[in-house]
Amino acid sequence: MSETQSNYNYKVVRQFAVMTVIWGIVGMAMGVFIAAQLVWPDLTYGIEFLSYGRLRPLHTNAVIFAFGGCALFATSYWCVQRTCHARLFCGPLAAFTFWGWQVVILLAAITLPMGMTSGKEYAELEWPIDLLITAVWVSYAVVFFGTIAKRTVSHIYVANWFFGGFILAVALLHVVNSCEIPVSLFKSYSCYAGAQDAMVQWWYGHNAVGFFLTAGFLGMMYYFVPKQAGRPVYSYRLSVVHFWALIFTYMWAGPHHLHYTALPDWTQSVGMLFSLILLAPSWGGMINGIMTLQGAWHKLRDDPILKFLITSLSFYGMSTFEGPMMAIKTVNALSHYTDWTVGHVHSGALGWVAMVSIGSIYYLLPKLFGKQEMFSVKLITVHFWVATIGVVLYIASMWIAGVMQGLMWRAVNPDGTLTYSFVEAVKGSYPFWTIRFVGGLLFLSGMVIMAYNMFKTMAGGNTADAPVLAPAGHHA
Repeated sequence: MSETQSNYNYKVVRQFAVMTVIWGIVGMAMGVFIAAQLVWPDLTYGIEFLSYGRLRPLHTNAVIFAFGGCALFATSYWCVQRTCHARLFCGPLAAFTFWGWQVVILLAAITLPMGMTSGKEYAELEWPIDLLITAVWVSYAVVFFGTIAKRTVSHIYVANWFFGGFILAVALLHVVNSCEIPVSLFKSYSCYAGAQDAMVQWWYGHNAVGFFLTAGFLGMMYYFVPKQAGRPVYSYRLSVVHFWALIFTYMWAGPHHLHYTALPDWTQSVGMLFSLILLAPSWGGMINGIMTLQGAWHKLRDDPILKFLITSLSFYGMSTFEGPMMAIKTVNALSHYTDWTVGHVHSGALGWVAMVSIGSIYYLLPKLFGKQEMFSVKLITVHFWVATIGVVLYIASMWIAGVMQGLMWRAVNPDGTLTYSFVEAVKGSYPFWTIRFVGGLLFLSGMVIMAYNMFKTMAGGNTADAPVLAPAGHHA
C-alpha cells in the first residue's frame, strides 16, 4: 500500500471543521441582527440590502448550509474513513467538495442581500448556484460511497447508513424542487405552479429538515455519542429499525406545513398522519442515544463534550414530540403563522443540530491538530451553559409569544368582530422578541468562545494524518 493510501485524509476534515465554527458565528450573528431588527424596526431603515426580508434568507442559508453543511461534511468524512478503515476515495474530488461548498456560501452571501432569489424557502439561491450545488453534491456522493466501496471491513456501521441516506435524499430533494426555467443569468421561474408548487416546496422544505437536519446529524450522534461515552450503541437492532422507519416516514410529512391552504384536504390529512407516526422512530433514536450512556452516567458530570451530545438528544426528543403535535390540524389552527413555529424550529436547530455539531467538532479538533484535548476544557463547560441558557430563553419566549398571538388573532367579540387588531398582537410580542434577542446573543457568544478555544488548540498543532487502522480492529 502506498504511503498516501496508508494514512487517513484529515486535511479536508480539518478544513470543514474549522469552517463550521467560522460559519456558525457568521450565520448566528446574522440571526441575532435580524432578531434585533424586530425589536428596533428602524435599525437599518432605508438600507435595502440590510432589510429583514433580504437578510432572513441569508441567515437560514448560513446556519443550515454553511454551519450545518460544513459540520456534516467534516463528521461524515471522518466517520466513513474511521469505520471503513480506508482513506477517503479520490482526494482531489474531496478537496473540490470543500472549495465548491465555500464558493456556494459566498455566492449566497452576495446574491441574497441583492434580492436575487427564487423565493422558495431554504432553496432561495438562483439557478447558476443551484447547478454548482448539484456538482458539489454529486462529488460528495462519489467520495462518500467510493470510500464505503473500498472499505477493508465487511460491516457498514450504522452512522454511515444515516450519512448515506441523507446524501441521497438531499440530492433528490434539491433536483426536484429546484427545477426552474431560467429567464436571465439571475432570474428563473419554478417549473411548477400554484398548489403543486407549494406542495413540491414543502415536500422539499420538510425533508430538508428531515434529511439534512435530522438524518445527517443522527449519523453524527451514532458515531460520536458512543465514542465520547466509551460505550457501544445501546441497541444495534433499534438503530437499524430507527433508520428504516425514519427515512420511510419523513418523506410523507411535508403537507403539514400547508394546513388550511388550497392544498387538497386529503393531502393535508396524509401529512398529519405521517407526522404523528414519525414520533415513534424519532423517540426510538433519542432513547437509543441516551441509553448508550448506561454504565457511564458518571462521565456526564465532568465531560462537557458529552453534556453537549446528550443535551442535544434531549432537544431532539422534545422537538420531535412538538412537531407531530403541531401537525395536528386543531393545534395547527392555533400555532400556524405564529412565533410558536419559530420556537419549534430553533428548539431543533439550536438545541439539537447546533449542540450535536458543537459536541462533535469539540471531539474532532484536538485529534485533527495532534493534541490530547482542547486548549481549555473549562471553556467548553462555559460554552455549554451559555448555549443552554440561550436556547431555553429563545424557545420559551417564542412559545409564549406564539400562543399569545394565536389566541389574540382568533379572539372575537359577541357581535363576531375581532377583539384585537393585528398591531395589538405585534405590540404584545415586543417583550418576548427582546428575550429572544438576548437568548440568541448568548448562543452566539458561546460560538465566539468556541472559536477562541479552537484557534488556541490549533496553535502549534501537529497536522500529520493518522495511519489507517488494520482491518483486524473492529469499529474505529
